[in-house]
Parts: sequence; C-alpha cells; structure tokens
Amino acid sequence: MWQQTEFFFVILSVIIPGSLSVSWNMVVSGEVTVSRGEDAVLGCSFTHPRQQHYSGRITVKWLARVSDALPFFSCSVKNDSREEFSSCSSSGIKYSLDGDPRRGELSLLVKKVQLIDNGWFFCRVELDGQWDNFQKHVRLYVTGEPLILSLLVVETPSGSDSARRRLQCEVEGQPLPRVVWLSASRSLIENQVQTSQTGLYRLISSVPYPEEEALTCRAEGELGGAERTYPASDTLMITLTVCGVLLLLLLLLSTGVIKHLRRTRAENRRQRASASPADGEAENHLVYSAITLRSSTNAPPANFKRSTRQHEEPGVLYSSVNVQ
Repeated sequence: MWQQTEFFFVILSVIIPGSLSVSWNMVVSGEVTVSRGEDAVLGCSFTHPRQQHYSGRITVKWLARVSDALPFFSCSVKNDSREEFSSCSSSGIKYSLDGDPRRGELSLLVKKVQLIDNGWFFCRVELDGQWDNFQKHVRLYVTGEPLILSLLVVETPSGSDSARRRLQCEVEGQPLPRVVWLSASRSLIENQVQTSQTGLYRLISSVPYPEEEALTCRAEGELGGAERTYPASDTLMITLTVCGVLLLLLLLLSTGVIKHLRRTRAENRRQRASASPADGEAENHLVYSAITLRSSTNAPPANFKRSTRQHEEPGVLYSSVNVQ
C-alpha cells in the first residue's frame, strides 16, 4: 500500500509541473537598452487556456533584482470586467502598466530611466488559484554619457604622503568612463594621480594642487566625453559682468536723482514767479526819482540828466520830479 501511494505522488510531481509548463505561455523582451533620461518599455505578455472563460482577477506584479523580491509594482483587474482600465496606468508616476491584462498585456512603462535602474526585472502574473501563476525575467540596460558631477579643491590630512591640497573630480557614466588630467598647456598630467571607483557608475580622481593653476579634468567614454577646468575660465567674465551691472544701476540712479532735483527746483521757481501778492497788496518796486530844481530859465541842467541816465539799472523804475 505504501509503495502504491509513493508511486502516485511521483506521478503527480511529474504531471503537475509538466501541465503547468504546457498551459502557460509568457513572452518577454530579451534585453531593453535605452539612454539615461528616456522612457523604457519592458515587454511582457501571456496566454492561458482558462483566460477565455476566466472571470476571476488577473494580478500583475513586477519585481526587481532577484526573483523572490517583494514586488515594487502590483496591479489587478477582473477578467470579465468591461470598465476602462486606468487604475495602473497613470501619467504622474514612474512605473505604470503599458497595456491591458485582459488582453494578455503586462508590459511595464518606466519613465525617465536613470543609471540606478540598470538590472534584472521579473514579470509575474497571477490568476485565482494556488498554481495559476507564472513569471519570467527581462534585463534593462541604461547607458549614460560621461558627466562631471563636481570639481573642487580638497584638503588632505596632514599625515598623508600626498600633497595637502588636491583638486578632486567626480565623474559618472555607463559604461564607466576614464579620467585624464590636463595642464593649462593641454599636456597630460600623470604624476600623483589618484583614481578610485565609488559606485557602479562613479569615479573620483584627484591630483596635487599646490598653486593657483588652471587644470582640466576630462572624462572619456564610449558615448563621448566631458571636461571642466578649475578655476573656471568664465569666472572673471562673470565678475566683470556683475560689476558692470552694478555701475550701470548706480549711474541710472544718480541720473534719476539729478533730474528729480532739477525738476523740483524749476517747479519752485515757476511757483514763486506766478504767485500773487498776499492780501491784495500791490507789489513793491524800487523807484528812483530825479528831482529838478527850476531856475529862472525853467530848464534843468543838461549835465544832471546825463548823469542820471548813465546810472540807470535794469529792473528799476525812474521818475522825474519837478520842484518849483
């Protein structure tokens, strides 16, 4: 009896996995290669004999790195539902489903991929039932042109054998770029160059920087290159531009103040000129009177009239007075 039971379980262990492998069919993209910042679609589709008459839920799961990881994306829909499928397709999130599971479409849309997204992804579908699930993997390969993340002077510990001040350059890229240093004359610097990898896609390189000299860090890779010079060549231009703008603002400000003062003075003069005397009183004028003493001949001396005219001043009223 025990031998028959053992034989029965052996038959089941062979039949069940075999039936599952035949009943399920899943197709995935072999490898998806995109550039950093672009959108990627990880293709995945499936078919199942029960799907045409299946009324339960279809659950889609996507896992990353390892096959038994917790899913970072999950979505489900009833197979017999006629509702619009939008719960797992949103424009505001990084991951969304690119397709409808009711038609066997399980592809994942990854928006604006970064280098950190490199690696294996696992597409998994589950139907109601313990054995109704299946998954396959697809690789996402993200490429990135070399970038220089930072270039700055750092102080090394006093006990270090290298120079106290070093110019440090941090670069990033996929494939990992190579870092070279150039002097102001564009000659290659090879003395005391220290380079180390700080991540899957990052390098840090440094050279001694004892004096204020212009040095260039250059990152070279299969997809191109990038370089940066320290100190930046446009620093002087930026400084002169800022100073020029400040001087222009001061000039405009002083010109406006001068015009305002002149306008104020002119307005005050006009107001004084057009102002009428207070209380209806007549305006006082300076009057000079020429007094003529009549002689017996009834004619004023000629020399007196000439002397009066010679001393006349503009703006002064003159009047003749006859004294009998």
